[in-house]
Amino acid sequence: MEPPECPVCLQSYDGESTLPRVLSCGHTACEECLTNIPKKFPDTIRCPACTVLVKFPPQGPSALPKNIDLLRLFPSSSNPTPDSTRNSKNSSFEFVTRSWPDEFHAAWKDRVLLLDVSVEREGSTESASSSRLCGCLNKGDGDGDGDSKVSLLRVGSFQRRDDGCDSVFEFSYLLRMISCLWGMEEGERDELDVIMRVEERGVSKVFGLWGDLKSGVLYLVGQKLTDFSLEEFEDISEDDASCLAVIGMQLCEALLSLHKDGIFVGCLSVSCVKFDEFGNAFVDLIELLETGRNVYGLISEETSSCSKPVGALEMGLVLKRLVENGIFVSFEVLFELLKKQNLLITQASSECMVACSSDVLPVCVLLLMLLGGKQFSEELIESVSGVDAKECEEKSEDLLVLYTGLMEKLSYILESKLSGKFKSMVGILRQCCCLDPQTRPVLTDLWKCNRELIMNHRLSSMFALEKKKPRKRKEFCLVLGELCRLVVVGSKELEEDLPGMESGDGAEEGKLDKDFVGRLSEGKIKSKDLRGHQDSVTGLAVGGGFLFSSSLDKNIHVWSLKDFSHVHTFKGHQDKVTALIYIKGVETVCVSGDGGGGIFVWSTSFPLEEQPLRKWYEPKDWRYSGIHALAYSEDGYVYSGSGDNTIKAWSLQDGKLVCTMTGHKSVVSTLVVLNGVLYSGSWDGTVRLWSLSDHSFLTVLGEETQGIVKSILSLAADEGTLVAAYQNGDIQIWRDDTSMKSMQIQSSAILSVALNGKWLFTGGWDRTVNIQELSGDEISLECTHVGSIPGSSVVTSLLYWEGKLFAGFADKIIKVYYSGR
Repeated sequence: MEPPECPVCLQSYDGESTLPRVLSCGHTACEECLTNIPKKFPDTIRCPACTVLVKFPPQGPSALPKNIDLLRLFPSSSNPTPDSTRNSKNSSFEFVTRSWPDEFHAAWKDRVLLLDVSVEREGSTESASSSRLCGCLNKGDGDGDGDSKVSLLRVGSFQRRDDGCDSVFEFSYLLRMISCLWGMEEGERDELDVIMRVEERGVSKVFGLWGDLKSGVLYLVGQKLTDFSLEEFEDISEDDASCLAVIGMQLCEALLSLHKDGIFVGCLSVSCVKFDEFGNAFVDLIELLETGRNVYGLISEETSSCSKPVGALEMGLVLKRLVENGIFVSFEVLFELLKKQNLLITQASSECMVACSSDVLPVCVLLLMLLGGKQFSEELIESVSGVDAKECEEKSEDLLVLYTGLMEKLSYILESKLSGKFKSMVGILRQCCCLDPQTRPVLTDLWKCNRELIMNHRLSSMFALEKKKPRKRKEFCLVLGELCRLVVVGSKELEEDLPGMESGDGAEEGKLDKDFVGRLSEGKIKSKDLRGHQDSVTGLAVGGGFLFSSSLDKNIHVWSLKDFSHVHTFKGHQDKVTALIYIKGVETVCVSGDGGGGIFVWSTSFPLEEQPLRKWYEPKDWRYSGIHALAYSEDGYVYSGSGDNTIKAWSLQDGKLVCTMTGHKSVVSTLVVLNGVLYSGSWDGTVRLWSLSDHSFLTVLGEETQGIVKSILSLAADEGTLVAAYQNGDIQIWRDDTSMKSMQIQSSAILSVALNGKWLFTGGWDRTVNIQELSGDEISLECTHVGSIPGSSVVTSLLYWEGKLFAGFADKIIKVYYSGR
């Protein structure tokens, strides 16, 4: 049998090269390993076996005693097991059963505009025929100059807070938006992802996503630029050729940029072209999506009363309506769109490929619209009407025939209207009107044609348009995409096409109490009020099948955990009860402390007695405010945090004072025992660590910085995580005594904090129980607001136990939130 070995390097102890040394916690490791263990704080190391912080002599491991007995042992008497004080709780409960992975949350959370970045609508009503709104993006800095005009496009819907849900829980704004996004079809999310990544020259900006909590609508928020009207392009002369050419170049550049991102639009309208303050032309992404939806809407209106497939009459009406609305759609795009809606007969025409060349025809018609102004628009509408009437007489059902007639009219207008400097554009514009996308010129050729109107051929040849390969992304046509199918017809919205979030969406069934917050959101968590105290509740503890509650009314109430009925009242305190703990040791007792310095021990065995088993008092001094916090260690000591700035260790057996620990500069307001260490929080803003083995001071966390003191009001610990709550609404989180996160989560004092695994509960002066989710690793930590539970008064104490959340309030009430199943 092999001899015992070091738990770090796994080398067998031999008394020479691998010499066992005993730490104060009782565990053993070899000298070399103890020397190399990182020391975060002076004269302390973390035991490699039980992870408890222990004193380490300045002289090194040689000053520690040898484990002579261990050298004589065989494996039948193996190394000590980890310290019994190590947290042996069951795995933490999964409060929010989310259907989306962490990677999804990380990918979308920064794209959601937070509530303090407000979007205010312009105007009092939303147009029934449009899913787009205008608004104002307020950056929350209080400076009016920081506002930006924005466009809003509806992309999803979620449940409003006033929709009649019985839930006492409210998901956080961010989580509701993430849930809405997760409820979308994958195609819709993919398109949103691509659109929100666009940062190209000549394309309007997309700021992010914003949820209107009043209407339950998720909007895509984009930059709002200056509109223009066709009247501004009336009476265009040759002197304006350069200006129009610049606009043409900028439109081509914008679309070429979108092509690099895998987006081709397939249709354009006059409303898609916007200008900035310098007169530069932009393509508006929000307006492009709205135009695509208008195409769907117009087709639905014109074909809703017709049998399928539709004929030339309906197709002619569709074309006319599109042109009247200033929308220009490539033949192959409209064909595919109609075919997707089963509006064409199978033999109507051969299938055409929709690609980047599908943007050439809409750009061509749009440029002609700018060149010809309103008169050109009227002639084009008249041409469409003429084609429609002609083909209806022949009863043709082929969309190709209609488009051919329209293109012939367009070519005629080109040759008859364009002259002078614009004459050079006739040839390429005629080619752009070709129905076959394979024979159309590319956008770069159209760009060059516009450029030649500005500079001569010799100079223009100096600037070669570099052909860039498109990024490796899935290509899609915007108007044929999923986002454009969110159609609004008149005042009736096609809700079946809207991605929504039903109450409790994404929650798994059969989780019982483990899905606590998930049940809250579904309205499946019941809330029960426990009434009986005559003043503010100050403490909560659970044990032996009971809930214990203390109050400023000087009493301790005992409640049954089975039906939450009142069982008993402990009486005897002469001062307000300020602290309460439950101890399961040699004897099961409840220990309470009061403002007069009294510590009372109550038996929790039947029959329950009104009077305490024993009691004692710390030295009374009118200058101090008695007991503020209590904690217990398995060594049999009760620790009290006092108004005299000290921590005292008392023997539970007889109440004798064992030790007084000093160092804090103000009231010791909270105590926590974890992994062989006592953590004490104080109004001086620091957390001090004390060894439970000899009550020696180990180190201090959160020391005063630049004279700023934030009083610590509550501590919570679980596994290796420690959370401190402050009077200004801040929390600070440590893992393995290393500071990981400091942030403000409330606007006022946090009076109580509870921690269970990755779920953090906080409550205080804002009268709300807030729930945060902790995630990350040993390098970084994230704290995400999950949701909240509105309370009736100031939250004074919190406790989570076995699927139940207990909250004590200043209005004398204790609320229990539990699963109704």
